[in-house]
Amino acid sequence: MRVYVLIFNPGTDNEGIHTIQMGEQNKVLMFESVDDATRFALLLEAQDFPTASVESLTSEEIEEFCQSTGYEWELVKEGMLAIPPQHNLEELDWDTEEKPAATEPETAEISDTELETLRRRLEGLL
Repeated sequence: MRVYVLIFNPGTDNEGIHTIQMGEQNKVLMFESVDDATRFALLLEAQDFPTASVESLTSEEIEEFCQSTGYEWELVKEGMLAIPPQHNLEELDWDTEEKPAATEPETAEISDTELETLRRRLEGLL
């Protein structure tokens, strides 16, 4: 059976599937209707979740994926209202690459004369 799931960053090395965390368990929602999946994705985006893409897969593919990762799955019947969670995770599982530490921007000291010269040149552009 064809179902619809939400995918983040599709086709990239940073691709991830949307799951709902229930306690320590992650659950993949499989939607029967593309409209319901799209509506759910829009509700997530309205709550400041990353933009999700609705992708069509077979339920067997999703179930195999879930079994291999230890996730659960749930089929959302057409017309059933799935309510997104109120918050998202701070650190996303698919986005765990080391990020460089934020550094303070360097502030350059500019003399009053140089600053006045720059101001005149910028005004000349207008």
